Amino acid sequence: MRAVVQRVKEAWVRVGGEEVARIGQGLLILAGVAGDDGPQDVSYLAQKLAHLRIFAGDGRLMHLSVQELPGEVLVVPQFTLLGDCRKGRRPSFDAAAPPERAEKLFEDLAAALAGYGLKVATGRFRQMMEVGLVNDGPVTVLLDSKKAF
Repeated sequence: MRAVVQRVKEAWVRVGGEEVARIGQGLLILAGVAGDDGPQDVSYLAQKLAHLRIFAGDGRLMHLSVQELPGEVLVVPQFTLLGDCRKGRRPSFDAAAPPERAEKLFEDLAAALAGYGLKVATGRFRQMMEVGLVNDGPVTVLLDSKKAF
């Protein structure tokens, strides 16, 4: 499972011009599910996201987690994070999980984050979305449950 994580002052998702999710200060997480991902990947990523210390506190720039703020989380499905652009000019998405399997693991990730006491909002799976944010910093980190990077 892969994630692009952005520290935000606020973030939102629109589908068909209608706002379907909005958060205040917290994390915008773009999440992609690989074909070989399972419950252990969900657990690893949720734990890492809930405890990632990238918010200012006690006079330090990177001292608090979203859980400690307390902050909110917006999780947006994005299969393109599994795109392989090493060959040719068009990405290959062979590494991405099939939509039905990916949707289940995506929902499990949102539920696991909620299990840490976080307020969680989500984008819509298999929908064209407009994602907006006010980046805070900017602070952006990449996570991979297989520790590929």
